[in-house]
Amino acid sequence: MTSHGSRPPGCTGSTPFEEELVNAMNDFVNAAEAPDFDTAGIVRKTRRKRATAIAGIATALVVVGGGTALASINGGSDTSKPAAAGTVTAAPEAADPEAAYVVLEDSKYKLDFGGLSLDFAKQQLLKSQLKLGKVSEVDCGKNGKPGTVVEVSPHSPNAVPRGASISLILCAG
Repeated sequence: MTSHGSRPPGCTGSTPFEEELVNAMNDFVNAAEAPDFDTAGIVRKTRRKRATAIAGIATALVVVGGGTALASINGGSDTSKPAAAGTVTAAPEAADPEAAYVVLEDSKYKLDFGGLSLDFAKQQLLKSQLKLGKVSEVDCGKNGKPGTVVEVSPHSPNAVPRGASISLILCAG
C-alpha cells in the first residue's frame, strides 16, 4: 500500500488483505459513473404541473362563480332569471307581461319575482334593499304553482327607489 503517510510508524509491509482492499476501492472509484440529471427536464415538468394545477383551480372557480357572474351580466334581459332564483315555474299569463318585474331607480336591471316562493321573494327584497308590502293571493288555475309570486306592485316599467314597499300577489292554486 502506497499512500501518503497513512501507515502508522513502524509498519513496513502490506498484507494481502490490505492490497486486495485497496485494489477493490480503486476499482470502485474508477468504475462509478457520476449521476446525470436532466435539470431542464425537471424544471419543465415542474412548470407543467404548476400550470395544470393553476388551470384546474381557475376552471373550478369559473364553474362555481361563473354562473353567478354571468347571471349578473345577463340580468338586464327580459328572459333571464336572477342567479339565485333556483327553480322557477311558469307564471300564469297576466294581462301585463311586466307584472312580475321590479325596476330600481338607480339600476338598469329588472328584478324578476315571477315564480319565486314567498320566502325567496322576501330574501330578494332584502337583498335589493326593498321592503315587503301587502301580500295577497289570486286564483291562477292550472297555470301556476301555489304559493309562488304571480305579480308585484308597483311593477315594471315604473321604477322604484331603494327602501320602497313592494306588494306581492301569490298564486292561490
